[in-house]
Amino acid sequence: MAEQSDVVHNRIAMLRAERGISRRELAEALGVHYQTVGYLERGEYSPSLYLALRIAEYFGVAVEVVFSTAPFKRLGE
Repeated sequence: MAEQSDVVHNRIAMLRAERGISRRELAEALGVHYQTVGYLERGEYSPSLYLALRIAEYFGVAVEVVFSTAPFKRLGE
């Protein structure tokens, strides 16, 4: 299991939900298995830099909007 300092936090699930995109649709667009998207969302897998950049590009946002080494604040905070 990854140490807390090794965790990469992300907003993939939130971005998918906002856009009505399924895990499978995102996975197909990125050329990865749909389970990989689930692992990423749950923080069980940290993406390569290349995959992180491709995910950010897919959503049309900066990589810092999707990924962080610190937990994201809840919306409205």
